[in-house]
Amino acid sequence: MTAAPLDEDGLIARFFAPIAGPGGLGLRDDAAVIAPPAGHDLVVTVDALVAGGHFFADDPPAGIALKALAVNLSDLAAKGADPLGFTLALALPAGWTADWMGCFARGLGEAAAAHGCPLLGGDTVRAGGPLTLSITAFGAVPAGRMVPRTGAGPGDRLYVSGTIGDAALGLKLRLAGRGAPEGQAHLLDRYLHPRPRLALRAALRRHASGAMDVSDGFVGDLRKMMRASGVAATVDLGAVPLSEAARRFIRDDASGFEVAVTGGDDYEILASVPDAEARAFEAASAAAGVPVAEVGRVGEGEGVAFRGRDGGAVDFARGAFSHF
Repeated sequence: MTAAPLDEDGLIARFFAPIAGPGGLGLRDDAAVIAPPAGHDLVVTVDALVAGGHFFADDPPAGIALKALAVNLSDLAAKGADPLGFTLALALPAGWTADWMGCFARGLGEAAAAHGCPLLGGDTVRAGGPLTLSITAFGAVPAGRMVPRTGAGPGDRLYVSGTIGDAALGLKLRLAGRGAPEGQAHLLDRYLHPRPRLALRAALRRHASGAMDVSDGFVGDLRKMMRASGVAATVDLGAVPLSEAARRFIRDDASGFEVAVTGGDDYEILASVPDAEARAFEAASAAAGVPVAEVGRVGEGEGVAFRGRDGGAVDFARGAFSHF
């Protein structure tokens, strides 16, 4: 198929201006306007995704758009921030089509509307390499209430939302060309369509001492958070929440558990919660419709000790997805 006969201005006007929010000024200016609510801090996060590294080039364009926005919204959720808007930098390889772009923009607009995070602007360029997207998302949090990665303290309980490992196992299925065995379509869907846990942001602001999203693997991200906080942790691997589809996978493939806890793309929330706030956090999470599981405790020192179902120490050759 031939490239769409549109210049940059035409591309923006046709596909992106219709989904832009008011702060984007119709995408006719060189900048956008953001007005955080009074008494709030601005929270900013950015993630880049590259075809062949973070998604497959032949993934549905609407799904690529959803994932690009969702991974940023997951970071905002972990900080307890309410979305305000986002910008998009899009590097397009030769051969893109109007049909592809229409599906991408439609998916992006639907995801933005669903999460209350409008498009504010961005940039489009021609790429010599694979399709590359970079989104910068903006959020607001009551002044001084952002939940930092560095806040975990001795005695805190460690929680994780949802289930761990579905997306990593879905990717393993995809790479093996195995399609979706009976009952396991859920795993492929979790890889294609992350679900940012924005519903948890109020519970995190009220009750958590620290938090981060699990994007590069539960084991590695937990180690990052403990290292950043200057503390240690003990984790019960038997308490890590797994979906029924993941359990079925692991029953058939013993290596699946390590893939599940070290693979990326979960986009769940890892939170440290002071003991006195634990029950209130659990109740607030349940009220928000997001399941959370207690998986360990924070202590003095450094490092993370992982315990298996038999109580014995477990180590992992691979800790997390690496971007380099």
